[in-house]
Amino acid sequence: LGGIAGTGIGASFVQIRAHSQDASADKVAPPPLPEAFGPYQKKSEEGNGVIQMIDLLVADLDKEMQEAEVSEKASQADYETMMQNAGEKRAADSKLMTEKAATKANTEEELQAETEKKAGTAKDHMATLEYISALHGECDWLLQYHEARKEARTSEIESLVNAKSVLSGADYALVQTATDSKTKGFMSRRTQ
Repeated sequence: LGGIAGTGIGASFVQIRAHSQDASADKVAPPPLPEAFGPYQKKSEEGNGVIQMIDLLVADLDKEMQEAEVSEKASQADYETMMQNAGEKRAADSKLMTEKAATKANTEEELQAETEKKAGTAKDHMATLEYISALHGECDWLLQYHEARKEARTSEIESLVNAKSVLSGADYALVQTATDSKTKGFMSRRTQ
């Protein structure tokens, strides 16, 4: 199989010229040439206007480019100044932040120390209050029983004096003669 895409159809290019009866009809005269512009003439006024407009556009473009360059340089200088100021401000803010962090750390440390000191002082204060309360209780007990203790001491002193007298040979009777049992004991001195 040969041919186009294996179909068996062969391709060939053949040019067939149509046969005509009149051979002179095939030879037609070409159309006439277009009219020429004529000799070259310089049009100074008309050409100058367009050139002047182009020159004006070029001058305007140059002026705008110079303005753009000056504006860009000024903007670049402003940007650099702004960036420098921002850098200085960042450095100052960073330094201030570091100082404030150090101050905060010192303050927190002092607060912790004072809190611990307060806790210790509070314990001491509680111990002092307990001691004062105990003293107050003892004083109240001493004041409450002062008279009874005074009488007991007086009675004990009299008993010791009587015991000393007995040992010295004094005559004591075992009978109580006084009616006041609080001030006189059973071994009080006998009066005759």
